[in-house]
Order: sequence, then structure tokens, then C-alpha cells
Amino acid sequence: MAKIITIVNQKGGVGKTTTTINLSASLSFLGKRVLIIDTDTQGNTTSGLGFDKNELEFTIYEVLTGQCDIRDAIIHTELEKMDLIGSNINLAGASVELVNVADRERILKNALAQISDEYDYILIDCPPALGLITLNNLTAAESVLIPLQCEYYALEGMSELLDTIFLVQKNLNPELTIEGILMTMYDRRTNLSKQVVSEVKNYFGDKVYNTIIPRNVKLGEAPSFGKPIILYSPESSGAQSYMELGREVIAHG
Repeated sequence: MAKIITIVNQKGGVGKTTTTINLSASLSFLGKRVLIIDTDTQGNTTSGLGFDKNELEFTIYEVLTGQCDIRDAIIHTELEKMDLIGSNINLAGASVELVNVADRERILKNALAQISDEYDYILIDCPPALGLITLNNLTAAESVLIPLQCEYYALEGMSELLDTIFLVQKNLNPELTIEGILMTMYDRRTNLSKQVVSEVKNYFGDKVYNTIIPRNVKLGEAPSFGKPIILYSPESSGAQSYMELGREVIAHG
């Protein structure tokens, strides 16, 4: 059975997609079978892995709306052990189409049950909003990974996110836990980055990963080449950090 991790933060620009792509790649490099699910209408995870999101026959939209079997939407990536279910702008209409569907918050959970034993990890990249798609992701997941950027307003909006997680635990998925808090965009030259890490560790304690993702030019370049950082620039600090994170996630069980 796969461990299903939803990568979520309703703020944009905190490193959700970067983390989804590169943690998944690291896990596959470490011998794990990984499925990535892109549930953002922008499809950045899809294009960041080198696929034309507008040319895909089936995406997560078709899966959620019952237009295809989940296996039909799986595409193989450049990495042998890493697959993807892509996304594009079509997903924007899903929330409206599903509004009257019975048990609509569990559609993804039910779909993943068909393929869960084929992977070690399933990582879901969330949109930057706490709507029906994110509810589906949180209901399907075993745990939540929250990227937080090392910037002044890092904790802004966290109470809203934690409230949503609590409501999902209470009403839809009592098994849901916080997998970890990942500090991203760390700049070791600034006191602010250090202060933010300290503040977040005081708040979340041992839920904060030891691995910290640095600001890294290569990490920013890799998506435009359609590659995870471990293939684009394996010697970079970004690649090494995500490999460390992969080992930490595996050790966590």
C-alpha cells in the first residue's frame, strides 16, 4: 500500500510544486515507486516534468469526473520508478461539475484505492486554495507535508490551513496527520531566514524537517528544462537537499 502525502499550503510561491517534483524524484532515485498527482489547474508540475499539459489525453480532471479509469491517466516520466497523473485548465470546472455528486469529497480516495498497492508513495500537489479539490486531496491522504518559505509572513495563513486540516480530520479523514513542515527558500546570508526557522521550530517542534531547502538558482531553472533537479543539476545544493529530504521521509516510515 502506498503512503499518500498531500503537499499543501494555500499560499502560492512557497515551493509546493518544486517540492512535489523533486521529493518524488529523490524517492524514486532511492528505489521507491512513486506516483505524482498534479491537482493544480496551472499544471506546473506537469510541465515541470517535460509534458505539454494541453496535449494530454487524460488528466486528473477526467479521473475525478468519471470520464476515464485512473490507470488511463497515468503517464511514465523520465525516471523509471516515477509516474505522473497530469493536470491542465480543464480542472477548473471540476468543482462545479462535482457539486451535486454524492460523496464528492472522497472521489480521489476511491480512485487511488484501485492503484495504491502499485506504488510506495503517492504525492499530491495541491492548488493554492482550500476548495473541493484540496478537500479531496486531504481526504485521500495519510498525511500532509506543508512547505513554508523562510520569509517574514511565513506563518501567515497557517491557522486557516490548520483549521481546514482539523475539520477534515473531524469529518472526513480521522487518520490524517501532519507528515512534516518543510522550510524552503532559505538564505543562509540573512538573519531573517534563521529567525523564521527558529520561530517555526518553536511553533511546530519536531514536526519540522531537519532538511532545509536553500534558495538555489538551479532549482528555479530546472522546470523550464522539464526535469527534476536531480537530473538537471545533480551536484547543486538544491539537488542534495531534496535527496536529504527523501531519506528523511523514508526514515519517517
